[in-house]
Amino acid sequence: METRNQVIYNRSSNLQIGLFVLNNTATNLYMFFMMFVSYYATGVAGLLVVAVTSIMTAMRIFDGFTDPLIGFIIDKTESKIGKFRPYMVLGNIILAVSVILLHGTTHLVPQNMRLLYFVLIYSIYIIGYTFQTACTKAAQTVLTNDPKQRPLFTLFDGIFNTVVFVSGQFLVSGVLVPKHGGFTEGFFNEMMIGIISISALFTALSVLAIWKKDVKENWGVPSDVQIRLRDYWPIIKGNRPLQMLIVAASTDKLAATVRQNSVTVIMLYGILLGNYALSGTLGLIMTPLTIVLTFVGIGYARKLGQKKAYVTSTWISVALSILLVIFFVTADLTTISLSNLNLATLIFMALMVLQAGAMSIGSNIVIPMIADCSDYQTYKTGQYIPGMMGTIFSFVDKLISAFSASIVGVMVAFIGFRDQLPTAETPLTGPIFWMTLFFFVGVPVLGWLASLVSMKFYDLDGKKMEEIQQAIHDMKTAVEPTA
Repeated sequence: METRNQVIYNRSSNLQIGLFVLNNTATNLYMFFMMFVSYYATGVAGLLVVAVTSIMTAMRIFDGFTDPLIGFIIDKTESKIGKFRPYMVLGNIILAVSVILLHGTTHLVPQNMRLLYFVLIYSIYIIGYTFQTACTKAAQTVLTNDPKQRPLFTLFDGIFNTVVFVSGQFLVSGVLVPKHGGFTEGFFNEMMIGIISISALFTALSVLAIWKKDVKENWGVPSDVQIRLRDYWPIIKGNRPLQMLIVAASTDKLAATVRQNSVTVIMLYGILLGNYALSGTLGLIMTPLTIVLTFVGIGYARKLGQKKAYVTSTWISVALSILLVIFFVTADLTTISLSNLNLATLIFMALMVLQAGAMSIGSNIVIPMIADCSDYQTYKTGQYIPGMMGTIFSFVDKLISAFSASIVGVMVAFIGFRDQLPTAETPLTGPIFWMTLFFFVGVPVLGWLASLVSMKFYDLDGKKMEEIQQAIHDMKTAVEPTA
């Protein structure tokens, strides 16, 4: 028989964890699609580059400000169909409707009203996106509280995200762009249908996965303490692990959004390498190796804790970035080809595979680390507020990463692209070469260095999380924590 002082973990099956991860994949499909929205806005809707990139920044900031309110709403919800499931479904519906309106009707609106209409529909899109993504972070607490099982989310998330972004880029560069002659209205219509359909299916599967977990007995420690919106600041102020994770993940996110920006990808593969379709083909080839590296990293995380895995993967990413810079400066990038394999191609592929694996671990392990911070808040104060905790994180994360579109837009305008963004047909120049390296390597390294500094002050390692779960268990069973 179990002793009252022994923590009893709320675990899920591997299938439940894997299917719930599809909630994040469902929103990442929309995120991938929206990476090309600036091409729709400038090329189809006829809006100016600087205006569009400024809107992207403003909308990202607005996105951040919606998070605290939505997190508060989630924490206050105790419906018959759960705390999280209603908002997963509602968010996905809003995403589908807003994307149809944004890409299907903006170019039909009179020119003098087009910008305002674009902003309005984009704002609705953001609300739906926030509803669904907030549940990905917050529902981690009911899915599992076992420190050794939580990293499994990262494993599935890393695999699914790799498949989404790699196969998505392959379809865009190798199929849809050639088929439709660029980022045309036909390109966006066809891509939109696929995104909406697959995302809806993934959302349904994730709702089923969490169905038996999203119940009141899993909603933290019973408490009569009433949480108000103005409690956000005291929560942030009193939770050092959350503060440090915000710094680490938000700077990582800024770096990743600049690196993955569609303009950066086109500049690297279309201009520097001279073959935009290679971006998708290389990704498909490297995917299996990236997944293997993710498996290895998650095994490491389950043994030594999520913090250790995050720090190690970040150091590896920095080291590989330095090697990439050396490679870009010394190699003839136009010789990189899959039809005629050579040393340059093999070195490029090896560096990209290793870095993709390291980045996959570092970026995806942040989500279960947020659950650790939420459990720390319960352990310290008795408050079970996963929605607020997750959206506090998202709020700052989005405010900082909001500047990615502006960074890209302003910097390419600085080197001469004020009216149109660079395309695969743009000739290679010195400024384009160095700006591509800045986007693809320089900004990420700055973000990773900031993360490493912040992790020096983040103390939720594997041992500490076992102590926290024991204490929470004691609170639930009304037993005084043992010394």
